[in-house]
Amino acid sequence: MSPTAVDDLRGRTRAFIREIVLPAEPEPGAPLDDATRDSLRAAAREAGVFAPHAPVEYGGGGIPIDQWSPIFQEAGYSPIGPAVLNIMAPYEGNMHLLHVVGTPVQHERYLAPLVRGDIRSSFAMTEPHPGAGSDPRALSTTAERVDGGWRITGQKRFISGANGAAFAIVMARTPAVEGWDEGATMFLLPLDAPGVTVGPDIHTIEGAIAGGHPYVSFDGCLVPDDDVLGEPGQGFRYAQVRLGPARLTHCMRWLGLARRAHDTALDRANARELFGSRLRDLGVAQALLADSVIDLETSDAIIDKTARMLRADPRAGEALSSVAKVHCSEAVFRVIDRAVQLCGGDGVTDALPLIQYLNEVRPFRIYDGSSETHRWAIARRAASARSRDVEAGAARLDEVTP
Repeated sequence: MSPTAVDDLRGRTRAFIREIVLPAEPEPGAPLDDATRDSLRAAAREAGVFAPHAPVEYGGGGIPIDQWSPIFQEAGYSPIGPAVLNIMAPYEGNMHLLHVVGTPVQHERYLAPLVRGDIRSSFAMTEPHPGAGSDPRALSTTAERVDGGWRITGQKRFISGANGAAFAIVMARTPAVEGWDEGATMFLLPLDAPGVTVGPDIHTIEGAIAGGHPYVSFDGCLVPDDDVLGEPGQGFRYAQVRLGPARLTHCMRWLGLARRAHDTALDRANARELFGSRLRDLGVAQALLADSVIDLETSDAIIDKTARMLRADPRAGEALSSVAKVHCSEAVFRVIDRAVQLCGGDGVTDALPLIQYLNEVRPFRIYDGSSETHRWAIARRAASARSRDVEAGAARLDEVTP
């Protein structure tokens, strides 16, 4: 899509969110009801802003990932905007994975209704300790080979969006059989299939993701070969196809919400008078506002760089997405927290939605890999890359001669 067309879509998305979606938002902390969501989605389709990232052949806008950020940020200006535009986690990431890895039959059965917004989906990888979490290779759910398919047994935990979802992409450990490698395999499994139990629920401080974060159990669930996503044994590789872009789209959406919090803080700083001056003219307030601008702009920059890299070199982009995820998850929290501080007592009441925003973004430092896990991976990659450079002939810079 040309830059002019992207700017046009951004402008239309901005107008739609601010003129149509913001007035329809529920009270802070309350869920978006289905009737309001469906009405807003119909309006989004009419406005031509629905599912901008999804494949054109299934009703989406077909925008490449390096052009998503301005659109996703505009949608994220409202906590319900991403759900209305059908770009919310986890189904946004599932659309991408299905499009890249799925078969034509799987596209028609799973991807097409997901893009249309007819159904929701979830991604079932995380497990109770000591199973997979920040370390996906601790995967304990198994799938055994049976005639015509696979039988899945295990338990998942914190499966975002599973309540009410039509299907899940399930990660399970599989043996080396019939020429396939031992490893992990992804399966497309309807959540009303025999042997599937959704629940109990896990109650969290945020509520933007429809369907919660429940346990999901699989008791000998049969999955036919046609519902294997990609090649058996390659699940860990496919996970990176999904997780790198999914981390980045979280950054985009929450950065949009941080911009709204910052606008709220600016409005308060411009209007509030104390100690004989407007708040905006006091040094302590100026420092908070300036630091938020810095966080917003640096987040925007790392998102753009990572998105371009994910399109040009997905493996390098996946690595850089860890940097973007750590930076943005911490930066958006700081921006919203400063907005709360600048709004004083009002900031911690439901008269303003800022505390809701803080609750929404706080889990982001844990979801999709904790900041600590990503920092560990970032440091390992950096040290390994430098070691390879030195082995290839680069001079060591730390050597001290007597």
